[in-house]
Amino acid sequence: MTSDETGFVPVAIALGGNILVTIAKFLAAAFSGSSVLFSEAVHSSADTANQILLLIGLQRSQKKPDDEHDYGYGNERFFWALISACGIFFLGAGLTALHGIEALLHPTPIAFNWIIAASLVFSAAVESYSFSTAFFAIQKTFPDLGWQDQLRGADSSTLAVYLEDAVAILGIIVAASAISLSYYTNSPLWDALGSLVVAALLALVAVILIIKNRSYLLGKSMSQEMEAAIIEILNADPSVERVMDFKSSTVGWDVYRVKCEIEFNGDSLVREAYGGTGIREQYDQVREDFEAFKRFAAEYADRIPRLMGRKVDEMEKHIKAAYPSVRHIDIEIN
Repeated sequence: MTSDETGFVPVAIALGGNILVTIAKFLAAAFSGSSVLFSEAVHSSADTANQILLLIGLQRSQKKPDDEHDYGYGNERFFWALISACGIFFLGAGLTALHGIEALLHPTPIAFNWIIAASLVFSAAVESYSFSTAFFAIQKTFPDLGWQDQLRGADSSTLAVYLEDAVAILGIIVAASAISLSYYTNSPLWDALGSLVVAALLALVAVILIIKNRSYLLGKSMSQEMEAAIIEILNADPSVERVMDFKSSTVGWDVYRVKCEIEFNGDSLVREAYGGTGIREQYDQVREDFEAFKRFAAEYADRIPRLMGRKVDEMEKHIKAAYPSVRHIDIEIN
C-alpha cells in the first residue's frame, strides 16, 4: 500500500462500525433515559460523520497534479481531517457537555434494563475491533519505532480513528461505571457526570488532532535525521563545495518537497569535464592561438553547465532512491 492509499482501510472499518454502534446506543438511550448513553450515542454519531469527512479527504488527496496544483492534492487529507477534528470538538464534545450539564440541572431517573448491558457489550466489541485495525496499521507502518514515535509519525486519518476508538472504548467504560453507580446509589448524578467525562475526553482528542493537522497544513518539515541524511548524499559528490538554504515541507502524508542551493567546486568540475586534467593544460594548448582560445571558451561555456545539470539530475536520483517519500526536489545552483 502506497502512502497515498494509507488510511483507507482503518477509516472504512471505523465508519461501518460506528454506524452500527450509533444505532445501538440511541436505542439503549431511548429505552433507558440514560444521559451518559445519549452522550455516547451523540459521540458515535459525530465519529460517523467525521469518518465520512476523512474518507472524502483520502479520496481527494489522490487527485493527480494539474495546472493549478503542481504538487498535487496530498494536503487535502489534512484539511478534511482538520474539519473532522473540529467536528469532534463542537459536535461531539460540545453537545455531550451540553447534555451532561442539562442532566445535572434537571436529573431524570434511569430505567435499568438488559438493553443497556447489551448495547454496551456490542459497542465495546465493535469499537475494539476498529481500534485494533488502526493500531496494527500504525504498527505495520513503523515496526521499528517506539509507541510514542509511532503515534507522532502516524497518518492523520489513521491516527484519528485510533484516538477516536480509544476514547470510544474509554467512553463505554465511563458509561458502564456511571450507570452502575447511579443504579447502586439510586442517584442520576453519576450518569450526568459520566456525560461530562466523555465530553472532556472528546475535547482532548479533538485538540490533539487539530494541532497535528494544523502542522501539516502549514508545511511541516521532515525530521532532522532525514534532512541530515539527504544533505550527506549531496555532500558526497566531490564536485559539491557546500549545501545551503535546505528547506522541506509536506505535500501529503509521508510525501515531501525539498528545496536547497548547492555551490559547486569549480576546479573539480573542470577536471571531470576534461578527463581529469586541470585548466592549466587547457590554457597551455590555446594561449598562443586566439581562435583556439575562443573555441575553448565556447566549449567551456557549454560543457560546464551541462555537467552541472547532469550532476543535479544524479543527486536527485540518489535522493529519491534512498528516500522515495521525497517526490519533488528543487536544487538551485548558487
